[in-house]
Amino acid sequence: MTADPSAASTEEPITLQRESLGAAVKQVLHRGGWGNPDVLLVEHDAQHFVVKDFAPRSTWVRRLIAPILLRREARAYRRLKGVPGVPQLLGELDAEALILEYRPGILLSRALVGKLRPEFLAELEASINEMHRRGVVHLDLRHRSNILAGEDGRPVLIDFASALRFDPSKAWGRAAVAVIGWIDRRALAKWRRKLTPALGS
Repeated sequence: MTADPSAASTEEPITLQRESLGAAVKQVLHRGGWGNPDVLLVEHDAQHFVVKDFAPRSTWVRRLIAPILLRREARAYRRLKGVPGVPQLLGELDAEALILEYRPGILLSRALVGKLRPEFLAELEASINEMHRRGVVHLDLRHRSNILAGEDGRPVLIDFASALRFDPSKAWGRAAVAVIGWIDRRALAKWRRKLTPALGS
């Protein structure tokens, strides 16, 4: 994914329509499989957005699976509004697609040795802790495509399709996050091991 200075502003309503989506697509960021959406970089009204789109999938996937997955992911993003490093949900294109804030960045890898800002891992940990405090567990942060080093050098967490939500106001919800959140904490430990040399420690 390449850097782009014209990432979407989140203050104006999104007027993108399904009929104009095809002409607005600038890049296919990820081509989904039979049960997953395509992830598209879209330019509309001189702004860039990410659209997660199930429209190319089969009829039964669009009608049965897509609504469930999109609803789950949308709820996770709404729960995490304002968390540093988590893009904002900007709206729904229709029943088959979500529109998300575009946060350009670089996939994490050992190739970033010596290139990350010293605060990167602490900021990543803070974002994960706040995510857990709000009752959301990502589950797939070990995958290198789900954490980016953003344009500003700060971590960006993406793809909440597999995320679980719990009620943090309830004891059982906090307990569930404490237990299942171990998956996210283990992923953080993995990245700490891989990236610590990049931070000079």
